[in-house]
Amino acid sequence: MTDEKEIDYSLANPDTLTKYKVAAGISEKVLAAVSKLCVAGEKIVTICQKGDKLIEDEVAKVYRTTKLKGFSHPTTVSPASYVTPYTPLATDSEANVELQAGEPVKIQLGAQIDGFGSIVCDTILVQPKDQEQEVITGRSADLILATYYANELLLRLMIPPGLLATGSDEEKAKAAAVKPPTQSKITSLLDKVAKSYDCSLVESTTSWLFDRNEIEGKKKIVIAPAEGTKGEGSPEVGEVWGVEMGLSLGSGKVKVLPELRSTLHRRTTNTYILKSQTARKTLSTIQNKFGHFPFSLRQLEEEGSDTKYKVGVYEGARQNVLRQYELVGDKDGAPVARLLTTIAITKNGITKLGAPPVLDLSKFQSDKKLTDEEILKILEQPLSKNKGKSKNKKKKKPAKKAAGAKDGDEDGEDSEDE
Repeated sequence: MTDEKEIDYSLANPDTLTKYKVAAGISEKVLAAVSKLCVAGEKIVTICQKGDKLIEDEVAKVYRTTKLKGFSHPTTVSPASYVTPYTPLATDSEANVELQAGEPVKIQLGAQIDGFGSIVCDTILVQPKDQEQEVITGRSADLILATYYANELLLRLMIPPGLLATGSDEEKAKAAAVKPPTQSKITSLLDKVAKSYDCSLVESTTSWLFDRNEIEGKKKIVIAPAEGTKGEGSPEVGEVWGVEMGLSLGSGKVKVLPELRSTLHRRTTNTYILKSQTARKTLSTIQNKFGHFPFSLRQLEEEGSDTKYKVGVYEGARQNVLRQYELVGDKDGAPVARLLTTIAITKNGITKLGAPPVLDLSKFQSDKKLTDEEILKILEQPLSKNKGKSKNKKKKKPAKKAAGAKDGDEDGEDSEDE
């Protein structure tokens, strides 16, 4: 049997990028399908169940001989003021929670192939049944547009200095010598975007370095950090990141929602021999089906086991073998929007390995606009180098349309890899 240490799992191995892209294709396909399910009156638990079934079906079609594949994140649908992913149990009272027309809901999910996970999150406004989306105005439009432009800005701030520089060798070297923006500088720039639309950054919104079987690596970027928290490191070529953006129509401060059960968990890298046989059996099920990726208690429930699994989860969390994700919401109960994009940073710039769909900016109208010249200049920059024929050459349209706040760019939504 081949020693895993001999296998190159970095992006230098073309197979790694291929597996990420296959996982991304599944994540984006299921995200689109789940978005269509999110109409007024539908139960959140039912949508989550259908989303998970879609992920399982799609994963089963690819890499048939690979055992390590499945979820990188279960399907979650978070109501208006919820910040973190939400997926209720079918046996809980929250199973009756229905989506309300007009509320912004956050859909997050993901697939993984051979431990290479793609996670995506999009925010949509719930539509009434059998009704086409009309042009969105008012505060809902402010929130969606602000989140979109803040996300576009953050993606560009993830590009290592000088990576896309043009000109002479001396000019390229000079651009590469520039220090990457500090995390406080990143927060400052993003805060200007939020304030332009009278919104606030969600406290401690975190982007993580991804790796094989790991979605919370050694580096992280923390936006609007709460007291006692801070980010670590800067993005570099050869890395994969989960880039998250969150904005609120309130203060952006968050609070734990203790009245709701924490149903999202993840296996940690800690080792501890659990005492009860039930706990060991539960941990074995978790390890085999989900590895070190997040899972929902609902998925264990639907695995056909009885309620004894709860004892195993409780003991696992108590011994820090399992991490329990607390459910967090906006402190003011204000609507929140979130986006999450999985990216690879290659020598040619950013390649999206799972992203929310391109926002149709013609469907959103706001009387607010971006005016900060520094931000507009950054938004004009591409995410990657042009290779071959360019599908669009409107490099300056993003910033100009952002300033108009009626339309926006569609360039840089994907990039070539190498």
